[in-house]
Amino acid sequence: MTWLLVLLGGAVGAPLRYLIDRTVTARRDGRFPWGTLTANLAACALLGLVASSAGGSPGVVALLGTGLAGALSTYSTFGFEIVRLAETGAARLAVLYSVSSVVLGVLVASLAGALGRALG
Repeated sequence: MTWLLVLLGGAVGAPLRYLIDRTVTARRDGRFPWGTLTANLAACALLGLVASSAGGSPGVVALLGTGLAGALSTYSTFGFEIVRLAETGAARLAVLYSVSSVVLGVLVASLAGALGRALG
């Protein structure tokens, strides 16, 4: 049954990631990958919240943590965009993107975790 919850969460997370990326990218000019950053930070927030407030429910963690947050975030696109920026002469932007993604991701997950603990 757990695999079905992961599947359902992923079925929502993957298209949601695409829609976030397209929506944000359409509103931002430039080479910085704002869409992927936004989707990844949303996934960090969701996972921080779920991990801190799911009350140990494996079903909730499977559906929202593994399925939805897992499909919403994307490490492969993150890595590809860093390489693409570096190869096209935007090495500083690649470093800014990689550092900001990691630092902001940890910060957002931590804040969401604190919020989950406060609410739960």
